[in-house]
Amino acid sequence: MLNPDELKFDAQGLIPAIVVDAVSGKVLTLAYMNRESLKISMEKGLTCFWSRSRQELWLKGETSGNYQHIVSITADCDKDSLIVRVNPDGPACHMNTTSCFEYPVYENEESKSFSYESLFELIRGRKTNPKEGSYTTYLFEKGLDKILKKVGEESTEVIIAGKAEDKKETIYEISDLIYHLMVLMINNGIEIDDISKELASRHVIDKKIKQEKMTD
Repeated sequence: MLNPDELKFDAQGLIPAIVVDAVSGKVLTLAYMNRESLKISMEKGLTCFWSRSRQELWLKGETSGNYQHIVSITADCDKDSLIVRVNPDGPACHMNTTSCFEYPVYENEESKSFSYESLFELIRGRKTNPKEGSYTTYLFEKGLDKILKKVGEESTEVIIAGKAEDKKETIYEISDLIYHLMVLMINNGIEIDDISKELASRHVIDKKIKQEKMTD
């Protein structure tokens, strides 16, 4: 375990701290710590930073309630920057978004690969910036009852395809269901991280159950 005294702080006595969601791996924010805020962070198990604009210590979540519970703090090879893995209680950004990094600057279309996160953000965009002729926008405009009806219909289609043991059709229908579930999630203010954390907690419970069975 590295001694904090070995860390290299800059001329202002600061070290950059990249805060990452411990479950999803998503970068939440970039902040700065000084020796005192790092000490407080380690003692409390909550992120505490040095605010360069206000020139004061800043315990994340003290006013918003969006505390960040520290899982680990790791230094880079030069010992002059930190990665802080956390379990957040809420949005990391003061703009009330999960992450402070929400504004694409450049993306290589040739190297672009599919991700659930990118699909989720595309769907969210159809809600925040409605597009004429978009089926997704249509669902949001029709509202919750319409969205729930589609989730029900697609669930039934998955059951029918699964019962028929038609792999290709089952994949197709599951994909439709996942899409409509994402529409429901966005409509109801549920993030992918919320689902990841719930599944992660169930994994721990499942592991404990398996261990109990082994000792029976």
